[in-house]
Amino acid sequence: MESESDSGAAADTPPLETLSFHGDEEIIEVVELDSGPPDPDDLAQEMEDVDFEEEEEEEEGNEEGWVLEPQEGVVGSMEGPDDSEVTFALHSASVFCVSLDPKTNTLAVTGGEDDKAFVWRLSDGELLFECAGHKDSVTCAGFSHDSTLVATGDMSGLLKVWQVDTKEEIWSFEAGDLEWMEWHPRAPVLLAGTADGNTWMWKIPNGDCKTFQGPNCPATCGRVLPDGKRAVVGYEDGTIRIWDLKQGNPIHVLKGTEGHQGPLTCVATNQDGSLILTGSVDCQAKLVSATTGKVVGVFRPETVASQPSLGEGEESESNSVESLGFCSVMPLAAVGYLDGTLAIYDLSTQTLRHQCQHQSGIVQLLWEAGTAVVYTCSLDGIVRLWDARTGRLLTDYRGHTAEILDFALSKDASLVVTTSGDHKAKVFCVQRPDR
Repeated sequence: MESESDSGAAADTPPLETLSFHGDEEIIEVVELDSGPPDPDDLAQEMEDVDFEEEEEEEEGNEEGWVLEPQEGVVGSMEGPDDSEVTFALHSASVFCVSLDPKTNTLAVTGGEDDKAFVWRLSDGELLFECAGHKDSVTCAGFSHDSTLVATGDMSGLLKVWQVDTKEEIWSFEAGDLEWMEWHPRAPVLLAGTADGNTWMWKIPNGDCKTFQGPNCPATCGRVLPDGKRAVVGYEDGTIRIWDLKQGNPIHVLKGTEGHQGPLTCVATNQDGSLILTGSVDCQAKLVSATTGKVVGVFRPETVASQPSLGEGEESESNSVESLGFCSVMPLAAVGYLDGTLAIYDLSTQTLRHQCQHQSGIVQLLWEAGTAVVYTCSLDGIVRLWDARTGRLLTDYRGHTAEILDFALSKDASLVVTTSGDHKAKVFCVQRPDR
């Protein structure tokens, strides 16, 4: 694996555990695609007449003497083999989020319940710098499109942006309680959704700000569409809004029977941005045309099809949609449920193609670019690879001793990086070194 320079790395970083890869794992063929980026659509230059909001934030250090509370949701005993190559162990509590730098895929940023975020090197787990000053659990972290900036956000709504090469904080802002955060795909523009229903958009580093006011309830999930000009946001009241980022108005609003009958949990778009998939605690996944704003398909797994419909505001006690996504090479969508079901749907016929059962709830899923392989991580601490064409389990990777809470996949699908309730992040090598 390519290594970054050692300069500037923390000299006092404790030695990290390095673990051998089990060489008998089944190997998945990786198909390389032309990854040429589209022509830049510099949204940052288009934003005009924005209201400038300037807030001076007091720098707050982490409090000493943080007491580790008992872990919740750990599924049984997970001691066993460790297939990981690298373990990052500087967090002192559950690690909630991970993101890889998109340019080189050599750096990771992780955030945790210990109010800390770290930027570190995938090849050896060496710490590059700590994103200091958060005052609550860091639940969101990610690199900008060009990997020059890294943003971190905590539950209280404190967001910070750091220059990666200088390791310096260049911007901070305190919004409401944070629900989600995402970088614009082609500009130094940061978006976030908060519990007051607002979606925020800032130019970085000057801080020019726009707000998109939703209903009086949390904006629970959001995603910038691939054209960089629109964003889809889901809300706790089951409504969905597609926003024009330049004009600041909602292009489409889906509510009532068009929306969901419970809070939205996740949203995804296909490669060209023509289709949106939304998931909710109502156990439904809705396929929406981004052009017309109309629902063109509704998916629900057969295992819960017999359950009675939920009333307004009710939530399923036993199940919900936790993650979803589109395959890039076939008309397939994957939906992961809290009851451990991975459902593969055929978009052309809008039928269930495969159901793949997990031992415990699915936390997140990701499609491998250029193939029909879908990766899942779950509450049993295992990463699994599935062939969506056949529904067959290809292989799995183990090593965590508690539930996996987030994971990321490198562009060439050679690495999976996971975070867990066991206070660790791990790097798994998915393909052999000679491939």
